[in-house]
Amino acid sequence: QVQLVESGGGLVLAGGSLTLSCAASGRTFSSIVMAWFRQAPGKEREFVAATRWSGGSTTYAYYADSVKGRFTISRDNAKNTVSLRMNSLKPEDTAVYYCAGDARHRPTVPSDLAGYDYWGQGTQVTVSS
Repeated sequence: QVQLVESGGGLVLAGGSLTLSCAASGRTFSSIVMAWFRQAPGKEREFVAATRWSGGSTTYAYYADSVKGRFTISRDNAKNTVSLRMNSLKPEDTAVYYCAGDARHRPTVPSDLAGYDYWGQGTQVTVSS
């Protein structure tokens, strides 16, 4: 089992920045693919970004097109945390953001909800115009 706890959400003006953090416990963190999803009111939960550590100093990151160039996902395997730095925020980024983990060691990094077994409780991000 993996327990995930998000933090860092809040209210920010459009154009501003915010950093979300997710603390993981329960399994070997470095082997888990970690991701962020978000769900806006009335919409389905969608993929935002994911990261996989491949050993040594090699870490891969993947992004949804809507956040590419604005958001940065990073992980600290020593601290069992994954972060999402969000810059140039837009009102359409308003959503509940969820941290997710995939511990199945698959060859590709999933971007669908079914690809993740572990979920945090979510943290609200509100971007005002």
